[in-house]
Amino acid sequence: MSIPIKNIYFLLCYAWNKLDEKDRVDVTIEDYTELIDLFAKVLINATRILLKRGIDKHYVDHTAEVNGIKGKLEISQTLKKNLLFRQKTICTYSDFSSNILLNQILFTTVYRLVRTRGLDKQLKNELIGLQRMFPQVDLIALKPSVFQQVRITRNNRFYGFIMNVCQLIYDQTFPSEEKGSYKFVDFTRDPARMNQLFEAFIRNFYKIEQQKYTTVKREAIKWQLSAENEANWRYLPIMETDITLENETEKVIIDAKYYKETMSINYGKEKINSGNLYQLFSYLINQRTSAAKTIKACGILIYPTIATDYDLRFNYQSHPIYIKTLNLNKDWKEISLRLKEIIGLTVVVN
Repeated sequence: MSIPIKNIYFLLCYAWNKLDEKDRVDVTIEDYTELIDLFAKVLINATRILLKRGIDKHYVDHTAEVNGIKGKLEISQTLKKNLLFRQKTICTYSDFSSNILLNQILFTTVYRLVRTRGLDKQLKNELIGLQRMFPQVDLIALKPSVFQQVRITRNNRFYGFIMNVCQLIYDQTFPSEEKGSYKFVDFTRDPARMNQLFEAFIRNFYKIEQQKYTTVKREAIKWQLSAENEANWRYLPIMETDITLENETEKVIIDAKYYKETMSINYGKEKINSGNLYQLFSYLINQRTSAAKTIKACGILIYPTIATDYDLRFNYQSHPIYIKTLNLNKDWKEISLRLKEIIGLTVVVN
């Protein structure tokens, strides 16, 4: 499935919940035909914004050998090294420094991009120029645990968008055969990664772009079963919806499935994926309570497509069940309208 790069970018920004930051970065998406070039330009523009306003600084602790005393004296270490007779000590002190984790990740990602094969030469030159503009910031070894240490607050929230881009670049760049260089792997060819992105995009789209449903979340559903032994419960699989939409009177359960082909072919005929349908059916049955909205809950399977569109409806007792497709090859405004139509919103086209 080949999705236009500009639509991939929109999917990511919704999935990250970073639409305001995307607009501030102001990248002309149509200028790029390769994902690595697009992400490089996003990082360039975002880094320029940071450098212009001044990158974040914090007090950073250092423990070092100094003349005299600075900060807190580390007496045991000083005596152990016999420094006093030279009028030196080992002290712990703080400096107001830009050499903090957020900037280290950004600087290291810029360094990594410069050495990534296939990157546009003009973009590479812009990245090299940015490297020279950084204050003293260390290169670090990037790994998943480093990104887990990142803490975003109200005061540094623009870094949240930048860290998302940095992690995506880290996840998709790998050492190449040429020492000291990297190669970029297109994540859109990874069905598991795209399934996560597709699901997160739809969930956050409905959080942001509609007001009909006051709750948009993933919902854990308990099995409506009884067990002779309480220990038996641990063997049951966890049921969790991709997206549940609720208000006081209505409930919609959505399963978002990213497959290259919407329908499977069985004996030459198109068929809905049976496993997906069973899963949605199980959600609808087991979420029932005495509340009317759970008894009438609607179930929707959403598949991406770039070719054939489907709009199917079935009913089980009081539950409407829909099979819908979302054409990711269309203009973004049409994609937005389609998503609103899928949950029954009346759309006014100007």
